[in-house]
Amino acid sequence: MVSNFRQAEIVEIARKEGKVTVDGLAERYDVTVQTIRKDLSELAEMGRLERVHGGAVVPSGVVNLVYDERRRMNEAGKKAIAVACAAAIPDGASVFMNIGTSTEAVARELLDHQNLLIVTNNLNIANTLAANHNCEIILTGGVLRRSDGGLVGGLTAEMVRQFKFDFSVLGCSAIDEDGDLLDFDGQEVLVSKTAIQRSRSVMVVADHLKLERKAPLAICSLSDVGTWFTDCPLPEKLDRECRRWGTKVVNARHETA
Repeated sequence: MVSNFRQAEIVEIARKEGKVTVDGLAERYDVTVQTIRKDLSELAEMGRLERVHGGAVVPSGVVNLVYDERRRMNEAGKKAIAVACAAAIPDGASVFMNIGTSTEAVARELLDHQNLLIVTNNLNIANTLAANHNCEIILTGGVLRRSDGGLVGGLTAEMVRQFKFDFSVLGCSAIDEDGDLLDFDGQEVLVSKTAIQRSRSVMVVADHLKLERKAPLAICSLSDVGTWFTDCPLPEKLDRECRRWGTKVVNARHETA
């Protein structure tokens, strides 16, 4: 029974924080690392967690996480990323913002900006920025995705194509070791690709958990991105590639410190 309660709590911690570590859980529950490894292995066998080096994460693959779960993951990291990204957007800019909990966090940090033009396919971003009366908001058309308030599809992409943005602020579901930005919905990918083509500068907001997740569809490469706002140092290989591509990487946690 003790093991069952502990495992249930471990799943909740992983859903809230995005990842759990063997050492951290062993210290939290005052048990051996072998006990925690057994817990994580059993949870992985049940499909409730996915084992990674040193711990476990909420499983991903061909289906995205429930949106409310994504909102609760790594809130402090997303906040730091959002503050850094918003600081890089000047007053008077035209900005496209896509679907995602990280882009929504950026929207909350833009409430004091002046004379922005925001185009978005995210109902949540439009509702958030409605409180900024110095911000003009254009909501794209498209098919409503009820799960997250997103508007997607060919109609959305066609409307985005009418603009030329100073910046696109884009989230994604995963980033692989080759530096490809990945997502789950082909209609959403179409919109993001169109925004990239119509932007003078592309900003990606993606925390460290995206490096540990998988998704099947490619949006673009980090080589196509001007600035990546994240919350951790990069793996050595990816850091080296970003330097070669000229992609600026902002570690928001480090900048804040």
